Amino acid sequence: MGSATSELPSQRPPLADAVDTGLKIVVVGGFGVGKTTLVRSVSEIRPLNTEELMTQAGQGVDVTAGVERKNTTTVAFDFGRITLNERMVLYLFGAPGQERFWFLWERLFSGTLGAVVLVDTRRMEESWYAIDRLEHHNTPFVVAVNRFDGDENRFSLEEIRQALALNRDVPMVDCDARVRSSGKEVLITLVDHLYALALSQERTP
Repeated sequence: MGSATSELPSQRPPLADAVDTGLKIVVVGGFGVGKTTLVRSVSEIRPLNTEELMTQAGQGVDVTAGVERKNTTTVAFDFGRITLNERMVLYLFGAPGQERFWFLWERLFSGTLGAVVLVDTRRMEESWYAIDRLEHHNTPFVVAVNRFDGDENRFSLEEIRQALALNRDVPMVDCDARVRSSGKEVLITLVDHLYALALSQERTP
């Protein structure tokens, strides 16, 4: 990806006294799609990252086609926090993308109210497992297409929806995981989706 910078805060802000709702959100997707970047760009605290340098032990195991220049990998999870308004804060957990770490996902999904599936159009097949597991757990999610440099016109959201066989009720948005405002819009889309689902359930007799 290019050198665009995120709008990171200069210091760690305290939680407001009025905050009474904390939502656990998981960011999932394939290897190298930008999960760590998204958590890092939107977090208002210094994010916890478990990135390690990739070694020869991963050769032949990790699929790096399309992300050959990537030299680090998340080996546990990323954690960040963002306050959406005076009463609501999101706790963000970024899941590792490689298949050999998928066993960690089941624990990360525990207590999760919603998820973001981050998609790289160069490797859309890497998103299928994430979508499958979220559907298996009945976890609401939105799909965010991380538009890498030069990818803006490669596939439309409708083409991506068809490729991933997504239901019409799954929201989809474009984003740039490097940019705080863009990542925040993704999270707002998810919260709006969760709110709409909650209202729908209340109306169902």
